[in-house]
Amino acid sequence: MTTTDLNLNTGTYIDLFSGCGGLSLGLGKAGWKGLFAIEKDSMAFETFKYNMLGNGKYQHFDWPSWLPQQANTIQSILEKYPEELSALKGKVDLIAGGPPCQGFSMAGMRNPNDPRNQLSEQYIKMVELIEPKFIVLENVRGFNSVFKGASCSKSKIPHSQIVRERLESLGYSVFQKVLNAEQFGVPQKRTRFIMIGIKNSNIEDSPFELLDSIRSTFLKSKGLPNRSITVQEAISDLEVYKDNTSLIYHSGSSKNPFYKIDYQAPEKLSPYQKVIRKGLRKGSKPNSLRLARHKDSTIEKFKTIHSISRPGVVLSQSEKAIIGTKKQAICVLDPKKPSKTLTTLPDDILHYSEPRILTVRESARIQSFPDDFKFVGKYTTGGKSRTKECPRYTQVGNAVPPLLGEAIGTLIHKILSMEHLNDTISKSAQISNQIPQ
Repeated sequence: MTTTDLNLNTGTYIDLFSGCGGLSLGLGKAGWKGLFAIEKDSMAFETFKYNMLGNGKYQHFDWPSWLPQQANTIQSILEKYPEELSALKGKVDLIAGGPPCQGFSMAGMRNPNDPRNQLSEQYIKMVELIEPKFIVLENVRGFNSVFKGASCSKSKIPHSQIVRERLESLGYSVFQKVLNAEQFGVPQKRTRFIMIGIKNSNIEDSPFELLDSIRSTFLKSKGLPNRSITVQEAISDLEVYKDNTSLIYHSGSSKNPFYKIDYQAPEKLSPYQKVIRKGLRKGSKPNSLRLARHKDSTIEKFKTIHSISRPGVVLSQSEKAIIGTKKQAICVLDPKKPSKTLTTLPDDILHYSEPRILTVRESARIQSFPDDFKFVGKYTTGGKSRTKECPRYTQVGNAVPPLLGEAIGTLIHKILSMEHLNDTISKSAQISNQIPQ
């Protein structure tokens, strides 16, 4: 299949920095058709491929034959396929994605010289080459903040402003806002910087005003209440012990056992649990239910943390001193509130009632991944490999919450419809003026 053979109808998108597929999953559920996605980490891409391509449950891509379905960088794609990419100019409606954000993150060591900060420039190069009608750029809140104490002049202004000016020079009207995923049915206080660009737009109002107006309708369409979803509403059906009955079962060899949460449907599910379980066939179970194999000493430490902590609040310096940890942030979840922001470090967050970290599946629930979305690859990694590999916990922690992605996809569709309507009205008026009276 050549570029000219591709089905490039209205609603076609490209996902840059796709990770395991959270944003693509949301866009697909909003009715968008994927063309291709780019992700450099092989583990994350394998999860993306399993779910989104071939016979995957959420397959909605018309992948071009010239592009291998494998992990790749944007730089590599730009260098290897300039002609194929140029042939897509004006034929793709949306380029979306979130460049890696570690250098901007408020949760870590903000570094203006982190080379990953420059990946947004590759994003812009792809936009310049293809000229989509819309762009969506997602990043951490720190993307819109100045680096304190920075000596470089460019570091004294938010990186978002640099990106905005570049996009405006390419003919885009650019709008931006910090959104909280909690407002769109995600059981997590996850604030993210969102930038939306519209090429040659005739819409003057901010698209985020429209997003606010459709939010309640969006939640209703998903079967979700118009309020925050609590952690307990998200994962209470996955508790290890319920009514004094063990809900764990053994897997693996007797010498190297693992325990998994037994996936059962209690008599009463929350609206959120009904939505998240919906796609699984009767009798089937999601993957990634494996419990961490904690040492006895670790469990005792977690019990102490439970006894001294304030649910939903990161341990203070004095509380950390009691347990002898120097971890930057550790928190026991508050069951009556949404989760704090998930990170790629699974031991940053403890279960609200059990002395353990969350499973990958529980973390995925908090990110709004449906239970029939399968994660592949190793569960976690450590040491020097931590910065080079993207195991399951990292894939989940890095992802765009699919519900947030779906809400944004729904918004762009509505803007696209409004643009078509305005164009139709304008053309009708021109024809009417040309008819002799």
